[in-house]
Amino acid sequence: MSDSENVPADRIQLLLVDDEEGYVNVLANRLGKRGMDVGKAYSGTEALQALRSRDFDVVVLDLKMEDMDGIEVLQVLKQLDKTMEVIMLTGHGSQAAARAGLEHGAYDYLTKPCELDELLGKIREAYEHRKNRIEG
Repeated sequence: MSDSENVPADRIQLLLVDDEEGYVNVLANRLGKRGMDVGKAYSGTEALQALRSRDFDVVVLDLKMEDMDGIEVLQVLKQLDKTMEVIMLTGHGSQAAARAGLEHGAYDYLTKPCELDELLGKIREAYEHRKNRIEG
């Protein structure tokens, strides 16, 4: 009997980054119940600290935060791990900024608030994309 029977083989290592703590906590709980291993960061600085202590497959990153702009955080994240996929979250009217995120290496972006199923699908797509890039 191995330990791997207790843990799904493809458990996605996810980091949620948003300065709205309540939103992060609720979302982390909901995604955790759907088989993801979720880390939380409430600022760009916390996100970078989290990445230095743990590996993540996918990061869901808010575009507008108090301490650092989401694009700045994205650029540093991509320097630390080029294969990590980043999904940008943006408020209405910030699609141009989100497209700038794509130019800096984000996998995709979603407009807040987004449906949980839509976010789940995007996270799984990004994870598969990363896995294929690493394996292939």
